[in-house]
Amino acid sequence: MMVEKDLLRITQCGLGIYAHILGSYYPGSIVLELSGSQCKTTLNPFNRNRLTLNISCQEQMFCHQDTELPEFKGNPFDFAALHYCLKGDELLQKINEELNLHLGEERSFYDKTKNQQAVPDMADTLPRFSYFRCPISNTQPHAQLTIPEIYRLIKGLKYMRPTVELRSIQDAESARKYKAANFDYVTFSGVFSKRSDACLLKHSGLLTLDFDHVANLGDLKETLLGDPYFETELLFVSPSGNGLKWIIEVDLTSCSHQEWFASVASYLKKQYQLEVDKSGKDISRACFLPHDPEVYMNPDYL
Repeated sequence: MMVEKDLLRITQCGLGIYAHILGSYYPGSIVLELSGSQCKTTLNPFNRNRLTLNISCQEQMFCHQDTELPEFKGNPFDFAALHYCLKGDELLQKINEELNLHLGEERSFYDKTKNQQAVPDMADTLPRFSYFRCPISNTQPHAQLTIPEIYRLIKGLKYMRPTVELRSIQDAESARKYKAANFDYVTFSGVFSKRSDACLLKHSGLLTLDFDHVANLGDLKETLLGDPYFETELLFVSPSGNGLKWIIEVDLTSCSHQEWFASVASYLKKQYQLEVDKSGKDISRACFLPHDPEVYMNPDYL
């Protein structure tokens, strides 16, 4: 039987529940900025979207209170009950499902035996790439992962706390150092023996396009997802919260990695007036993994 303490344990004392629900009301926005045990005042969807919601940790659990509505206060389960219109076991199960927590399952998503039994042929055909543990100075890969596995990591709660903490840092240099020290990363374009272009073992056929300082994340998402020439494999908000990472598939039998990058960058500039981070031309380009509950994955992977 699922109990509240199990949900609190794997949602950072309930902070993940608040982040997920608020993210569904305000997609593409920074819904929570954590400083110590207190979040900055944020928008309250249950008070006409006013900037009146305070969330802080009290006795090992994050709780909420509205600055304008004295009676509007409680814990993350009270907040979730308002959103889902459920209570009791139904509410706990809904949270478990919506946040992809997998409580009560015999095997996790990462259990290789289960995955192979469920999709015996797909595992060998998916593009694979190297996954590295933080800090960025670590250049030895920890594992080889696929897009569905990265999708689950980004959508889940593993990177929620560092993402929220990073977005609360105002000084650019301090933020850069924090990101370098606290975020795992991948090299989407291939499998490496060491993070270096010279140590590429196998190219994945994937290309990463970075868009920084985006004025409207929602509009850019729609533009990229609707592009008639390039199909999106993975799309998520960057750790900073003001950029997007767009992963697409390319055919390396016709052009090299660098030629594809230059061509796609030129196309995006001409078609949409979009500037792409030029560092993407490097095959071993590191891509940090943030928390993004609205991450998009190509439905073909399902």
